[in-house]
Amino acid sequence: MPNSAVPRERRFPLHVHISILFTFLLLFTGVILGLFNYQQTSRLIFSSSSTLFERIQYDVQKDLDSTYRPIRHVLSLLALHPASQAGTLDERLQMLPLFVQALRDNPKLASIYLGYEDGDFFMVRPLRSDMLKQRFDAPDKAAYQVWAIDRSSAGIESDYLFYDGSLNQISRRQKLSEPYDPRQREWFKRARGDGGQITTAPYLFFSTQEIGTTLARRAGLTTVIGADLTLDDLSATLANHKVTPNSQVVLADSQGNAVAYPDSSRLLKEVDGKFSLVKVSELNPALGELLAGQLSDQDEGVVELSKQRWVMAHRHIQEGGPQGLDLVLLVPEHELLAQAYRIRWQGALITLTTLLLCLPLGWLTSRLVVKPLRSLVQEAQAIRRFDFAFPATGRSPILEVDQLAVSMSSMKDTLSSFLDIAASLSAETHFEALIKRVMDATVSISEAQGGLLYLLDNDSGRLEPQGLIIDGQGRSLADLGIQGLAHDDPTLPAWLQRPASGGDSVATSIGFDQAGKFQGLLSAMDSPRLHLIAAGLHNRQGDTVGVLVLLQRDTGENSESMLSPDRIAFVDAVSGSAALCIESQRLLARQKQLLDAFIQLIAGAIDAKSPYTGGHCQRVPEITLMLARAAAESDAPEFRDYSPTDEEWEALHIAAWLHDCGKVTTPEYVVDKATKLETLYDRIHEVRMRFEVLKRDAWVAYWRARAEGGEETALAALRDRLLSDLDDEFAFVARINLGGEAMADADQTRLQQIAERRWLRTLDNRLGVSWEEAKRLERSAPSSLPVEEPLLADRPDHLIEHTNQEVITPDNRWGFRLEVPQYKFNRGELHNLSIARGTLTAEERYIINHHIVQTILMLDRLPFPKHLQNVAEIAGGHHEKMDGSGYPKRLTREQMSLPARMMAIADIFEALTAVDRPYKKGKTLSEALNIMVGMCKGAHIDPQLFALFIRSGIYRRYAERFMQAEQIDQVDEQVLLEKAGVI
Repeated sequence: MPNSAVPRERRFPLHVHISILFTFLLLFTGVILGLFNYQQTSRLIFSSSSTLFERIQYDVQKDLDSTYRPIRHVLSLLALHPASQAGTLDERLQMLPLFVQALRDNPKLASIYLGYEDGDFFMVRPLRSDMLKQRFDAPDKAAYQVWAIDRSSAGIESDYLFYDGSLNQISRRQKLSEPYDPRQREWFKRARGDGGQITTAPYLFFSTQEIGTTLARRAGLTTVIGADLTLDDLSATLANHKVTPNSQVVLADSQGNAVAYPDSSRLLKEVDGKFSLVKVSELNPALGELLAGQLSDQDEGVVELSKQRWVMAHRHIQEGGPQGLDLVLLVPEHELLAQAYRIRWQGALITLTTLLLCLPLGWLTSRLVVKPLRSLVQEAQAIRRFDFAFPATGRSPILEVDQLAVSMSSMKDTLSSFLDIAASLSAETHFEALIKRVMDATVSISEAQGGLLYLLDNDSGRLEPQGLIIDGQGRSLADLGIQGLAHDDPTLPAWLQRPASGGDSVATSIGFDQAGKFQGLLSAMDSPRLHLIAAGLHNRQGDTVGVLVLLQRDTGENSESMLSPDRIAFVDAVSGSAALCIESQRLLARQKQLLDAFIQLIAGAIDAKSPYTGGHCQRVPEITLMLARAAAESDAPEFRDYSPTDEEWEALHIAAWLHDCGKVTTPEYVVDKATKLETLYDRIHEVRMRFEVLKRDAWVAYWRARAEGGEETALAALRDRLLSDLDDEFAFVARINLGGEAMADADQTRLQQIAERRWLRTLDNRLGVSWEEAKRLERSAPSSLPVEEPLLADRPDHLIEHTNQEVITPDNRWGFRLEVPQYKFNRGELHNLSIARGTLTAEERYIINHHIVQTILMLDRLPFPKHLQNVAEIAGGHHEKMDGSGYPKRLTREQMSLPARMMAIADIFEALTAVDRPYKKGKTLSEALNIMVGMCKGAHIDPQLFALFIRSGIYRRYAERFMQAEQIDQVDEQVLLEKAGVI
């Protein structure tokens, strides 16, 4: 069937249309003005850059003209002097004052010289810098250098003559080797072949390593006069015209060599100890790429070089050499147009600012029409985000809008009240307080005068009254005759039976005659008639958990307002929230009961696991909680801040009961090991059998010797002595197996002597054993039968290694600091019988101590809630000592919490006084407390807690409940505290 629904067209309010149109007009105008300004600014910038380049060209041309023109005149005048044709040095020195004057008048001149057809050379060079003086090793006062080369048939004579500023000769130095020949230089060749003046292309001067050019002309027919002109000032001129930070300007010759550059230090490069002019492309690839192209005498425009856009200008200058020079300027387009970009963005910002300034005017004007509706929308949005503090919308002259505003305000108040009640009920953590808060809140929000709450007992199924409130005050249920009611009681009133059976809420009125068992309510409320709402409390599964009854007096004036449908609906909603909170609290209480029962079940299982430690896990919590209560009640400074919350008491309770939960992993035969050779059974029986074999062997040897004709008396004496020795030795082994006293060194020596006796084994010891034991026996080669073996031995198969899962690395995340023995078990007979004190080996003692590690690991894996996160720390610290020598983390007193230190005292005291341990008898009160005094002095237990333990009488109250009468003796508390050093 085709869908006949008409699509809903979207509508916009008038003020939106006006605002959008106004915005588009402003934006369009701003964009047009911005583009126009950008175009005009770009043209102005390009025009200015062209003018600037013309200025650069003009300055360079001017520098070249001002440099070349006077020097050309000087050379023309000096060429006419007769001394320029002189043939000897003395005659040529007549030109020295003229050359010096020319050098003084033209600071850009580097030198003036004469070259002759026969190879002679005469140069005058001003020594204007210390670098030049150092280069030619000139005297300090030298101002001018004369370089004279005289070639004759006798050889080449080259001299350096140095003069001061007054042209007084200071020194003369002869050059022994002179490779320079003016006739080989380009300036000499060109000037000889040209009738006028010539200018060389820029090059690197031979003697000074400066960049310059040479001007030369003939002086007579065979002589050439020349002058070296430096171009350093051109680099300075270019440096004065830097357009942007990254602009590039260079003056280059026809070969692509840079002649002038703002950074003149980059004009030379050194290769293999020789200096040469740097190529333009080496200064900047973009410059090199531009000059490598086809350029006319004048070029301008925008080009893309080296993947970047540049504004380019090029001019060809005729001066500077036979082929002239190229002046090139490159400016990055984005830098040159930075001002245009800035103006463009400023225009956009101005447009946007104008738009932002003008928008509110149009917006406010248009909103005046729809202001009441907009306020209602905002109020609805505030309600949507649960912001009930948002101010209510004002009244409107439009009837429909005004009615909507009133309804919106009423809805907001209702929702706010409901959420406040829900939040208040959810925040309550105690069941009794929750019941009172439920009644107070519901009575208050429903504007009732009283409230009665019934809860359904899960076991009996009866409705049990939990509380009654009248006029804000709690009233006694028994005084008013309100009792529990059976769910199927025929006398149960209909208004209570219906919601109790899962039906809808009931709103009704009852008088004294209809009240029945509830007549006391009418009397207490001093009203002949009551209006009531009975609302069922249902959990998440829909099961009834109780009934809430709200009561209102019938005053005759609008007294039935509580019975209105909207009030009933509101009460239903509130009662639903209350039911969930009550059910949650009851479930939480049951879960806590289950957890506590499970904890005690585990503790009981641990105690039941070994008959020798029965009751330990139940007695330690008693001592711990007594000590914690004493600390909480103490006014001593060290316990003044100890005020546990209910959650902290719960954590301590759980930790105390689970402090030894790791013992479930400890083998019983280790915990209960009563003799040194005991494992799953006492191996003394194996040893006894070997002694029996040796005694049988003694009789066999006796009868064999008799059969061979031996003398009876001597053989009998030898037999009896051996049998007696064997009996004594077994009795010794059996005695030390008990481990009741410390072994002396003599006993250790005798044990080793007894172990050296040999007995004969004729059966294979690898038959009938488990797979694991067979693997251990493979550590040694099988012996050929029959074989003699030591009476007592430590064999390789006695060693049982740790598995990978049992190894705890030193950098473990729990902070355990353990001294782990090499082997998990060492069942060597000598190793066990040699135990100096007690019955446990180091390996077995580690296994017993390891129960606290397992306790921490097990508790760490449990997903405790936040307030129980410290259970593992409390339970796992009762083997730590105040000096940091304890087990398993070696924590100091400062690193342990107060409850953890309490646990340590409780565990020690219980262990000392317990009478169910296989390896010792229970201590008396005085013996146990004196031992603990020693622990105080040895920094094993907290002395302040021990003093509290004594002063509060906890030890005696515990003794009266759990210790045997003969263990309870007289205790001098003052002496104990003095010995412990706590008073």
